[in-house]
Amino acid sequence: MSVCADLHQHYVRACQNLGQPENPFIAHVLQEADKNDKIRCTKGITLKIAGNNHLVPVQKVTDDDLHVLASVLRNTVFVTGLDLRCNVLTDAGAKHVATFLQENSTLQYLNLMFNDIGTSGAELIARALHRNKTLAYLRMTGNKIGNKGGMFFASMLQINSTLEKLDLGDCDMGTQCLIAIATALAHNKSVKAINLNRPLLYSQEEETTVHVALMLKNNSSLVELHLCKHEMKNFGVERLCEALCENASLRYLDLSCNKITCDGVKFLVELLKRNQTLEILDLNANRIEDDGAIYLSEALALNNRTLQALSVVSNNIGGKGLVALSDAMKTNMELSYIYIWGNKFDEATCMAFSELIQTGRLKPNCTDVEPYEVDGRVHLAELSHGLKKHYYWTPSCREVTEKDANASLAIAAVSEH
Repeated sequence: MSVCADLHQHYVRACQNLGQPENPFIAHVLQEADKNDKIRCTKGITLKIAGNNHLVPVQKVTDDDLHVLASVLRNTVFVTGLDLRCNVLTDAGAKHVATFLQENSTLQYLNLMFNDIGTSGAELIARALHRNKTLAYLRMTGNKIGNKGGMFFASMLQINSTLEKLDLGDCDMGTQCLIAIATALAHNKSVKAINLNRPLLYSQEEETTVHVALMLKNNSSLVELHLCKHEMKNFGVERLCEALCENASLRYLDLSCNKITCDGVKFLVELLKRNQTLEILDLNANRIEDDGAIYLSEALALNNRTLQALSVVSNNIGGKGLVALSDAMKTNMELSYIYIWGNKFDEATCMAFSELIQTGRLKPNCTDVEPYEVDGRVHLAELSHGLKKHYYWTPSCREVTEKDANASLAIAAVSEH
């Protein structure tokens, strides 16, 4: 197939040859791609065939549709990204994905989030990555691969030296495979970002957090780590912070939706005093309350000049703690992004953040609140900004470039392209 061949015509012929009816959504995406001749022949393109596209009629991609598409793209050098999220691909479709990954030498980004791929499909894809030398970013989010499927990816991480970003969030993984992944990452030198959100854990001993901490002591390449919904308590936070005091690479730490209290924040404060690399800290949906917010504000005001973004959304923080955080921003000029919605706003909080925004210290696109006035009193309204704004969904009409709103797996070196 020529470098800038007609994708749509090739797709029509492939459907005829394989006796498969055309998927009108795939045909539409390929026609649009054909119009970008100049771009695709120089930079490469990502084909966005996401099943949650609301701008055009969508017929979700099936396993048979993917078989045809893979035959079209097998030797197409200018397609460097493929977004197949929110379709109806199963383990049979994963077999076509695996074959494609073994034959294609240009694809760098593959998004399979929220399909119906299970354990056997995970095995096929993971084994294909033993030999693939080009894929840099894989998203398996929301496919119920389970503990056994996660083990195949742990084995892959011991062999593959190309993958830089791996998203295994919401995949129903268990304790065994989390420990195996952490063990593999202790020696893996290529992975820069990993998402291990929402495993299925049945122990209160925090063994997985302990193993992740041990990994962080040895790993010098990981930039971004997501540990949302790990049932993490203050003990686990202490282990992580001890490890991160020896780590000089991690820039983004996601501890959202755990059970961290103000006592756990004390360990994070010691980390912020000593660590010189952490740039983004997500504490969304914990319970740090006023005392925890005050501890953070003191560290940010007096000791830390590295952190750029902080989320304390839904942490049961009152006016005392929120005002303390706003005061810290007056001293600390490095902290540019702060997200506070879901806490207890009083008049002092509203006035403090209104002042930060009106003076230009806090830019409107760098926070999730906006001041407005009623009867002479200032209130705060919610904005749809935040560290996970574009984690599950991205606009189909344009590229998302804002680092602050495009958080998960966004600040590592390789983009979705």
